[in-house]
Amino acid sequence: MNKKSMWSVKFPVAAFALIPAGIGINYIGKFFAELLKLPLWLDSIGTVLSGMLAGPVIGALVGIINNLIYGFTLSPISYVYAITSGVVGLVAGFMAYKGWISSIKKALFLGLIVGLVAATVSTPLNMQFWGGQTGNIWGDILFAYLSASNAPLWLASFADSIVVDVPDKIVTVLVSYLIFKGLPKNVTQMYDNHSKIERL
Repeated sequence: MNKKSMWSVKFPVAAFALIPAGIGINYIGKFFAELLKLPLWLDSIGTVLSGMLAGPVIGALVGIINNLIYGFTLSPISYVYAITSGVVGLVAGFMAYKGWISSIKKALFLGLIVGLVAATVSTPLNMQFWGGQTGNIWGDILFAYLSASNAPLWLASFADSIVVDVPDKIVTVLVSYLIFKGLPKNVTQMYDNHSKIERL
């Protein structure tokens, strides 16, 4: 693929079929994270995997649509975090295209970057809608400690996001990377914008 194709709005049919699949994977991850009371979200695996397979535009679409559905079915506040999810899909897809899933070490770095970006985007949203907290007990404990120590609100909120988002996105990217590497080559080639598949 060339640089133009990465941002193309012309996709193989398989890319559009990937959107509901990615959303379903996100739901499964979120379900198990809540069921097992994990200090992680695990609600972006489908978003990141979609970005790896079909590029940043599809990754962003999966993230945004996913949060809109969350907002409609689970919690209205999820609408707001469609911004974060969209950015996660964009960053994961862009860096995957640039070669950052060629090894597990690079995938770890990709997870770190995605986590930092997610925390940066989410912090002002957390401050606006949640008083700076994330709603995750582990991060909120750190938020309470820093607030009691008279740390600035933005710093306490950012630390709250970092302590949850970075580990979560590292695990998310690693799981997505392992799924991606485990897929047969003929499957991954279905999402190549230069393949001879019928386009929509």
